Amino acid sequence: QVQLVESGGGLVQAGGSLRLSCAASGRTFSVYVMGWFRQALGKEREFVAAINRNGGYTYYADSVKGRFTISKDNAKNTVYLQMNSLEPEDTAVYYCAADRTVRVGVSRHDYHYDYWGQGTQVTVSS
Repeated sequence: QVQLVESGGGLVQAGGSLRLSCAASGRTFSVYVMGWFRQALGKEREFVAAINRNGGYTYYADSVKGRFTISKDNAKNTVYLQMNSLEPEDTAVYYCAADRTVRVGVSRHDYHYDYWGQGTQVTVSS
């Protein structure tokens, strides 16, 4: 089992940047595919980005491609989400999640992820 704690959220103006971090407990962090999801007020949770076990493969939602970068440091048990050129539409609670199942590639479906953090609020003002 793994416990996830997100940090780095906050209030930023449109066009600005934030870096979210997700620290994981446990010594088996490297076996998990890690994902970031977000949920805006009144909307369903949506996929943002995912990274495979060794960090060599990443996958992004079209809405963030070219602006967000996911990365993973297995030595530090941490996954990051660098968010640039932020837009008001990016305002949401951001969650990191861990998928323990071995599958081809990475999943964009939240039901494939077994462990979730508590979330961190990102607010982008116009």
